[in-house]
Amino acid sequence: MIEIKKISKSFNGRKIVSDISFSFETGKTNIIIGESGSGKTTLIRSMVGLSEPDSGEVLFDGRSFYELNFTGKKEIRKDIGMLFQGAALFDSQTVEQNVMFPLSMLTNMSESERKDRANFCLQRVNLDNVNKLYPSELSGGMKKRVAIARAISVQPKYLFCDEPNSGLDPKTSIVIDNLIQEITEEYNITTIVITHDMNSVIEMADKILFIYKGENWWEGSNLDILKTENKEVCDFVYATKFMKNLKSKLQ
Repeated sequence: MIEIKKISKSFNGRKIVSDISFSFETGKTNIIIGESGSGKTTLIRSMVGLSEPDSGEVLFDGRSFYELNFTGKKEIRKDIGMLFQGAALFDSQTVEQNVMFPLSMLTNMSESERKDRANFCLQRVNLDNVNKLYPSELSGGMKKRVAIARAISVQPKYLFCDEPNSGLDPKTSIVIDNLIQEITEEYNITTIVITHDMNSVIEMADKILFIYKGENWWEGSNLDILKTENKEVCDFVYATKFMKNLKSKLQ
C-alpha cells in the first residue's frame, strides 16, 4: 500500500497540489484522473521522489519516504517500476537490452540471469522473437508491452503508469489495460495509473482519485463514478459523446 498524507507542492508561488491525502491499495488498479494541469503529474513526481513536496508524507507500506536516508530511499526506488507516457525506450538498444537495463542498474545478476529474466518478462507480456529488434521496428502497442516488461523486470512492489494508452488505437488500448490489470493481480502490485481514457477508468479502476485544481475533489470506484452527482466529476467523465450516451442509457 502507498499512502499520501496532506501532500502540497508549489512552483513560483503557485500551489499546484494542495493537501492531498489518499490510500493506493495493494493488488488493485488505482487510477488518478483530472483535467490537464490539475496536478496529477506533480503528485506522482512527489510520490516517487523526483520532486520533494513542500509538506506532507508519502508512505510505502508504512515507510515514510522523505524521512529515510539515502540508502533507505534507494531501497524503495528498487521496488518501483515506471511505465512512461511514450514508452521511453532507448532507440539505440535492442528490446532485450531495454528490458535488461534496470536489472543492470539495480541488481547484481549475471548477464545470463538478466537475459533469462528479460525473456521471462517478454513472454509474460506476450512478446516472442522480438529480443534482437530495435524500438523503431515495433508498433506502438508492442513498444508499450516492452515498456511494461522492463517495468516488471525488477519485480516491483509498486508500479506507476503515466498515460499507458497514449497514442494507441482502442483495441490495443484494451490489450494494454488488461495486461496492467492482470500483472497487478498476479504479482500483488500496488499499481497507480494516470489516464484520460474513460474506457480504462470504467473497465479497470478499483479505486479512483479525481483531482480538481490541485485538490482531492472526489474518490470512489468505477461503479461509483457512474452514479456520482459531483458536478466537476460529471463534467469530466461525460465530456465525450460516447460517455453522454452511456449516461443516458443508465438513467
